[in-house]
Amino acid sequence: MRGGQGAARAPVIQFTNCRILRGGALLREDLWVRGGRILDPEKLFFEERRVADEQRDCGGCILAPGFIDVQINGGFGVDFSQASEDVGSGVALVARRILSHGVTSFCPTLVTSPLEVYHKVLPQIPVKSGGPHGAGVLGVHLEGPFISREKRGAHPEAHLRSFEADAFQDLLATYGGLDNVRIVTLAPELGHSHEVIRALTALGICVSLGHSVADLGTAEEAVQSGATFITHLFNAMLPFHHRDPGIVGLLTSDRLPAGRHIFYGMIADGIHTNPAALRIAHRAHPKGLVLVTDAVPALGLGNGRHTLGQQEVEVDGLTAYVAGTSTLSGSIAPMDTCVRHFLQATGMWPRSRLHEVRSEGEGGANQQRAGTQSDWPWSHSTQGLQCGVCSGGRVPAPSTAAGAGEAQGDPGLRG
Repeated sequence: MRGGQGAARAPVIQFTNCRILRGGALLREDLWVRGGRILDPEKLFFEERRVADEQRDCGGCILAPGFIDVQINGGFGVDFSQASEDVGSGVALVARRILSHGVTSFCPTLVTSPLEVYHKVLPQIPVKSGGPHGAGVLGVHLEGPFISREKRGAHPEAHLRSFEADAFQDLLATYGGLDNVRIVTLAPELGHSHEVIRALTALGICVSLGHSVADLGTAEEAVQSGATFITHLFNAMLPFHHRDPGIVGLLTSDRLPAGRHIFYGMIADGIHTNPAALRIAHRAHPKGLVLVTDAVPALGLGNGRHTLGQQEVEVDGLTAYVAGTSTLSGSIAPMDTCVRHFLQATGMWPRSRLHEVRSEGEGGANQQRAGTQSDWPWSHSTQGLQCGVCSGGRVPAPSTAAGAGEAQGDPGLRG
């Protein structure tokens, strides 16, 4: 029951004894929900003359909108970059499991793969709304194959590509279509990349810069062409240098188009990014920070050998490597672990993860305001996720065996 008379007849739930972010501060307030939608209590009381049918005590926990993970390669044994006849069942399994870690929407991510993998997998991952059954699918994130060989990281070199003369048609032929695609990561120094960025942006697809050896000037030109995101800042790009800070320099660049904002993903798992680097990025550009897990299919499975597309991955403790190498190959930390680690490293909640409660007419996607969908976890500020709600349905908290971050202890599109 999402609207109209059906929603009006649904029971009104009042969440009490909770803390909600308003005006940059956590305030103790109640939250009212009916039929999966947040209510304006004044209208409820004075216009409908209704009171709550049920009260739920949050025990002083923080009540926050659900997390969005825009870079997750799989988890719990599911590999999004491996073709099968039933990709959808694997996506559904991951969607169900990450919901208990506070994630209510995500972008299934494919790493560099053979063409036949794209052609078979992409049609099987449609955009899908979330609910108590699992997190919603926002669209696919295609990370590669149009990336730098030098900064390929865990991507298989044999399947990397550069753009041909008719670059956008080359991209379409590679992926087999873009109907279910939300984000494309590419290296902006590749020839013809700027015409591709403009074409993708015109279709409403977010272009992210990553796995790249681009200098700052090239990165700025890419943003001027329409790029708006950076894939896992600091990882798989040139290191910051005072004479040419590279892609990292976009965080403080004065050559971005007026009104254009750059967002950047960070893997706050305690392995990929030093706490000092988290603090530097956050203090330089706090409004652009987006935590991502970059989780691999080994998420939740423990030590041993697993897959990541065409590669074998070896998990040892909290770290995943391309088997037989020292190359990091994604994370095995769930999102709530990343959020807690970020809090420990910076002493602050990431604003792109914990959005403010706003009144009707304000704000943007996935914020707590009257009329919006009620997707949120509630958590203790230091003890982690307690339980969650998605589309009005209650979701249990993860058990200690549900993910590697919990099992092994804490060392983690815009919203």
